[in-house]
Amino acid sequence: MSRAGAVLRRRVLPLVCLVALLAGCSVHVRKPTGVAAAHGGTVRLAVIPKAIGFDFWEQVRVGAECAAAERGNVNVYWDGVTSEDDVSGQQSLLQDSLAQGVQGLVYAATDAKALADVTRTAREQGTEVVNMDSGTTPQPPDVPVYATNNVQAAERGTQLLADQLGGRGKVAFIEFQPGTSTNETRAEGFFRGLARNPGLQLIARQSSNSDYNTALQVTQDILTANPDLNGIYAGNEPSVLGAAEAVRQAGKAGQVKIIGWDTSEGQVESLRDGVITGLIAQNPFKMGYRAVDAAVTKVRKEAAPPPSTDTGSTVVTKENMGTPEIQRLLNPSCANPPE
Repeated sequence: MSRAGAVLRRRVLPLVCLVALLAGCSVHVRKPTGVAAAHGGTVRLAVIPKAIGFDFWEQVRVGAECAAAERGNVNVYWDGVTSEDDVSGQQSLLQDSLAQGVQGLVYAATDAKALADVTRTAREQGTEVVNMDSGTTPQPPDVPVYATNNVQAAERGTQLLADQLGGRGKVAFIEFQPGTSTNETRAEGFFRGLARNPGLQLIARQSSNSDYNTALQVTQDILTANPDLNGIYAGNEPSVLGAAEAVRQAGKAGQVKIIGWDTSEGQVESLRDGVITGLIAQNPFKMGYRAVDAAVTKVRKEAAPPPSTDTGSTVVTKENMGTPEIQRLLNPSCANPPE
């Protein structure tokens, strides 16, 4: 928790800077002035993740700031809500950013339908929009999304679980936010994987609400009701960590196979210890980098930005986690970026 608190404190300053920098602009003039930016002036971008306080989004921030530094004369204002289910909070934050006159809005939608209006409003004002990790419904054709192909990645993760169980066993699915595009595409990939492995029997499906303690509790309940459980597929960082702790407390580490998403420090440690048996590693650095790079391209009217792109995913196991390729993915930096 102290790690999340430290991250939260570090994220308060950028919003203060945004307000201070733009205080001289009238909030009544809502259409941003992009002329200077189009001729090489400073580009002001608001970059809003689904939430702050998670390792995944910290890596997105590193990629976003790397792209800004490489492009030059780009100010990135990073801020976010503290929970991925705080849709109204993210809406307010995005609207505030637009009111401050940023020229580009880069964000990950917490709710595909609810956030579509924010994109529409921004485009009507002349603000360029790029999505990272997850977009909206509908997704405007000229608003690119830089994200993981969640369906394909989830299928690979489910196949790994099936392989670890020898193609047979009882499994549970811990999802994280039903109704969001990311949750639903990861669920789609999981069920496609199940269909290819009829020896796997789904005996429980519960939501963590993207909360560690909830994931811990629902997994404990599943283990109590199903002492012969063989495997768990978990949909995001808090879901994986909560499920892993429940299995550890039950004394079933290694017996119950756990495949999950993302690669926070705690997840990697549990993978090394054998509590988690596989992780689906996304490339959050690339998401942040590509999204900011595309936004700058759009604001400066240099060319059409690259279209929506799968930023890639890799299955990480105890056996391959020490390779240079995986280490770059787990510990990304501008000096040594992942592929």
